[in-house]
Amino acid sequence: MGFQFHTILCTLLYSVTFLKFSVGVGTLSPNQTIINGQTLISQSQIFELGFFSPGASRNRFLGIWYKSTSDVVVWVANRNNPITVSGVDVILSLARNGTLVISTPGSIIWSQNSSGVPSSSNPVLQLLDTGNLVVSDRTGDSSPESYIWQSFDYPSDTRLPGMHMVDNPDTGQEKYLTSWRNPDDPSPGDFIYKIENQGLPELVILRGDMKRYRTGPWNGIYLSGSPPKNQAFQSTAVFEKDILTSILESYNSSTIARVTMDPSGLVQRYSMNERRDKWNLVYTIPRDPCDNYAQCGPYGVCSVDKEPICECLKGFAPGGQLDWDWSGGCTRIRPLNCKNGDGFLEVKGVKFPDMLKFWLNTSMTLGECRGECLKNCNCTEYANPYITDGGRGCLMWFGDLIDIREIQGADSRQVIYIRLPVSELESDNNLEEKKKKKPRRLTLILAAAGVLVSCLIFSVMLVISWLLWKENKAMELMDACMNDTCVESQVKRCIQVGLLCVQKFAEKRPVMSSVLFMLANEEAFLPEPEEPGYFTETSSSNAEDHISTSEDSKKGSMTVSDLEAR
Repeated sequence: MGFQFHTILCTLLYSVTFLKFSVGVGTLSPNQTIINGQTLISQSQIFELGFFSPGASRNRFLGIWYKSTSDVVVWVANRNNPITVSGVDVILSLARNGTLVISTPGSIIWSQNSSGVPSSSNPVLQLLDTGNLVVSDRTGDSSPESYIWQSFDYPSDTRLPGMHMVDNPDTGQEKYLTSWRNPDDPSPGDFIYKIENQGLPELVILRGDMKRYRTGPWNGIYLSGSPPKNQAFQSTAVFEKDILTSILESYNSSTIARVTMDPSGLVQRYSMNERRDKWNLVYTIPRDPCDNYAQCGPYGVCSVDKEPICECLKGFAPGGQLDWDWSGGCTRIRPLNCKNGDGFLEVKGVKFPDMLKFWLNTSMTLGECRGECLKNCNCTEYANPYITDGGRGCLMWFGDLIDIREIQGADSRQVIYIRLPVSELESDNNLEEKKKKKPRRLTLILAAAGVLVSCLIFSVMLVISWLLWKENKAMELMDACMNDTCVESQVKRCIQVGLLCVQKFAEKRPVMSSVLFMLANEEAFLPEPEEPGYFTETSSSNAEDHISTSEDSKKGSMTVSDLEAR
């Protein structure tokens, strides 16, 4: 008898301590509770609710995770109120009025936000297969509109199908993702992913008040920085008076997927494999360096398939002396001439610049928009904000144009018009004509540059070229027979570019794309070259004497050094 009693007692203790707990099909009533070691499971065994400790932390939280991959937590109730006391019972209960409460003996740790929430005479808590935890009235309607409270209204770091992201200026309601602080701490971290209705709506990643990424504004069909064919898993957007109030991905029971705002600042989408035991990464945002906000600075355009990835818009040149440092962006080659006439350069296939200072009218035509921009000397660009119905509306930018990138597969109707002085537009329009009329001139320029670089690679010639340049005698490098056929400014430009290419420190030498730009554009800014490698001489005359002495002593012998590319 004593043995049977001991067996029954052990069985009861095992059941209470170790078995997971559910009431009905994933439901909890006011007369029931959940404590450590007990969980609530959704009907199709997809999601599980209970207390957990993240990573290496000993703090406890109430959360929802995938039952088959319990390390993937999608929602945390008390992320700002960790349970730090160990060795005490932690209880989840549902009050008679429908309020959800986390408590320990003698204190309440967390309760749901009950502001504006109707009370219920017969509430029930249920974990749905969507991952949504809802409180509803047992006798009421089971549709979402009848929920007294739902966890989908309070996102953590994860967006699930069926969950809305919201930004409604009329009601002040916002729903967005906030990263964990780190894998051991689910409290709100540095990054958020949200809708931003600043003129035209777009999605942004923010770190505090600083933008890290933006999709580009809505153009009437899609977010301008992400063409439809690149937008996997299409979302449904809800607009009210051209304001994006809500966006969601419809729930599909055959697909298990999630979007997470990672502590590192990346938005990542995952989908579960067919066996439902592993996650596959589908995409990451930012997806490439050109997605990083303002990667190429003001008036710079980012293109991932070019080297370097940054270049200036036509009519602009790099603002800094270092062509690999694009934080300063680009500056105008010629100033605007508002009173005497400016024009516009048409640019297709790029993400609209950020709307830092703008003016928006949704009914004007493109022609009317051009006229309005010309009348305002501070207007730097205009465009149709919407590409639908043949293009409609007027969007004008003021000040610097920031965060422009080329978009593969962008709609050809997505065009911006950048303000330039007429002289710059004329030079651009006549570029091909100039190339046809003066092929010999360009050939001579390029030929003089193959000759110059070939000479400069020899250390002695480096010394002479550098010293003559410093003494303002660079023209002495040219053969006298070319005096009648050359242009002095072009020769000096070639010499200057050559010296820039052989500066002592490799990181200060321009890349080939910049070299070509410098040679082909007389207006392009050229930094002052610095001392070349292996420089030891003090004057050009000493260098010339050294050449004569060396040639006499070697009696016609010559040494050749192999140069390696940097």
